[in-house]
This record gives sequence, structure tokens and C-alpha cells, in this order.
Amino acid sequence: MGLLQILQNEMKQALKAKDNLKLSVIRMLISEIKKVQIDKKKELSDEEIIEVIQRYAKQRKEAIKQYKDAKREDLAQKEEQELEIVSKFLPKQLSEEEIVKIVEQVIKETGASSMRDMGKVMKMVMEKVKGRADGSLVSKIVKEKLSN
Repeated sequence: MGLLQILQNEMKQALKAKDNLKLSVIRMLISEIKKVQIDKKKELSDEEIIEVIQRYAKQRKEAIKQYKDAKREDLAQKEEQELEIVSKFLPKQLSEEEIVKIVEQVIKETGASSMRDMGKVMKMVMEKVKGRADGSLVSKIVKEKLSN
């Protein structure tokens, strides 16, 4: 069963359970997925659907930060609840230690030694962690390792 089908089943369950927050979040995700399908004029693979969900999750994280900066805890809390629901449909995220190991392995494989090699290292690391790590965290770790 594809990820879109899983989302649709979850939407039906939320509807039956009268879970309005979960229902609205899943409807928004499905809407985003359908919009991308229309733009690309094709059905999306599960990997492409995960990318759409990741973009949506990233928007939630940015909104949480903005609301907290503006001292709007009520709105930040709502966004956190939405992010929690969205996260259930994403692959399990790698820990920082796991990312560090992957970065060190790629640096060893490529022979990277300075910040000039960052693009090459980032490209290979992001291919290995696809969908399981935040790009900004990976970037931070690569910078630390290459600047030593």
C-alpha cells in the first residue's frame, strides 16, 4: 500500500474519530501532494510524497520558531501538534551520532580536506541520508568536520 493510500486511510479514521486537528493536517498533506501531482502531470512515488511531507514539516518548524520569537505560545503549540502528526508519516530520523559517522565515512571516501570540498561531501551525504536527516544539521556537521 502506497503512502498516499495510508494518508487517505488515516484521514478516514480521523473523520470517524472526530479528530479535527488530525483531519485538517492530513487533508492539507493530501492537498499538497495532489497539487504537486498536477504540477508534474504524473502520480508521485512514495519518495516524492515523502519530499512533499518533509517540505510541509519544515514549514511547521519555521512557523514554530517565528511564533516563539513573537511570544505566541498558543500558536506555536498548535504548530507543534501539527508537526507531531506530520512526523508520523516520515521515515525515522537519524540521530546526530549516526549522521556524524556517515559524514566521517564520506570525508574518508572522497579524501575531502577543506571547506572547498564541502559541496562534494554534502551531495554524497544527502544521497545516503535522503529523507532521514535535516539538511541544515548535516551542513553544520560537515562544516565542523571540514574545518578541523
